[in-house]
Amino acid sequence: MDIRIMLPGYREVIEQLTHIEIAGTCKAFAEMPAATLALASTRDGLPIYVLLCPQLYERPGNPYGDESGEDWPDNDIRFARFASAAAELAAGTLDKNWAADMVHANDWQAALAPAYLAWRGINLPSVMTIHNLAYQGLFPKESLRRIGAPESSFHIDGIEFYDKVSFLKGGLVYSSHLTTVSATYAKEITTAQFGCGLEGLLRLRADAAQLTGILNGIDESWDPRFCSHLAQPFGAGDWEGKRANADYVRKQFGLGVSRGPLFGIVARLVHQKGIDLVLEAADEIIDAGGQIAVIGSGEPAIEQALIKAHRRRPDAIGVAIGFDDAQARRIFAGSDFTLMPSRFEPCGLSQMYAQRFGSLPIGHQTGGLAETITDGETGFLFSKPSRDSFLGGIRRAFSTFGAHDRLDSMRRTAMSRSFSWDTSAGSYNALYRKVAAA
Repeated sequence: MDIRIMLPGYREVIEQLTHIEIAGTCKAFAEMPAATLALASTRDGLPIYVLLCPQLYERPGNPYGDESGEDWPDNDIRFARFASAAAELAAGTLDKNWAADMVHANDWQAALAPAYLAWRGINLPSVMTIHNLAYQGLFPKESLRRIGAPESSFHIDGIEFYDKVSFLKGGLVYSSHLTTVSATYAKEITTAQFGCGLEGLLRLRADAAQLTGILNGIDESWDPRFCSHLAQPFGAGDWEGKRANADYVRKQFGLGVSRGPLFGIVARLVHQKGIDLVLEAADEIIDAGGQIAVIGSGEPAIEQALIKAHRRRPDAIGVAIGFDDAQARRIFAGSDFTLMPSRFEPCGLSQMYAQRFGSLPIGHQTGGLAETITDGETGFLFSKPSRDSFLGGIRRAFSTFGAHDRLDSMRRTAMSRSFSWDTSAGSYNALYRKVAAA
């Protein structure tokens, strides 16, 4: 298949690309400025379209907000411009040398691409992937005018959601087929508990066989035998190599010398991830001889709570606010267990990385965690997102840590797991052909 990726022209994206060619120009539309579509490619030849519009995308901060973490007030225009341009590209009116047979939109930032196709009467099949239903791209009704959406689309069967414009709902309504990043999450979002107010619509799509769960994969570079970022590469059975990484992580985080288990957390620091449950369980972990190393960023209140816990027990709790890929890999390599008490988890990647690096995940039995952690064999699952249930999983981990043969067996089994994209790619291939044929 001829797959082409389209991304907003963030400064960090542009800096990584060479030999950029101009492919076309998007005219100003509604309150959305004109933009230029450029074509580049990755090192291995994957074509990448980048929408160049410095006033919208070349900003400090992150893709969605400023340096203080506040959402950009014009995010509706920023991502409607992106989705509208994607629809033009797909229709063949931007790049004179290419048009699409199908559009695959990911999350709310791209969700209006199928909607713009429908509003313009362009009959192209589309797939919409929900990575996290909790992030919907909600804006006031005035956004209709700003993004050039028809007034007739603002109703319960369109993009209206409790008197607001929902970009994500646009994708749910106008796409030919919906996917999520695990089969379990595909079922969960049709319930009131996980449906975020959209469960009725999602049940309709599921009943029509138009909702599919396809598990994410991870890159093959996540292999501790060859990872250049580690203090010492290691393979299954080389536990001295793993110990060397644990010692390195302890030193980096200022933790005390210990022969007890090291618990790692590599996560966005948001309510969904259950970091509050970790803080509630921290004293029991430490009293039993464990230590905790955390890397991530997110909600300021959670960041501050972790920093406070570190200051209270600097010998046992290490915290790095921010994200560094090399440091994350070292935490997976050095930790004995990875804590993932997520309240919900569409797929999750940390549990996959952790298993490849011999760190047994302790996760809530939800979403992708339930599909990728084999309880008692490659990690530990607990049934409820509560302190007591979570502590049950942690106590099982401590018990296993003290039983060396069992720990060795679980580590070897976990490290032998494959989470290659090959399986997922085959599933997408089959889905694309099915949707195109329909």
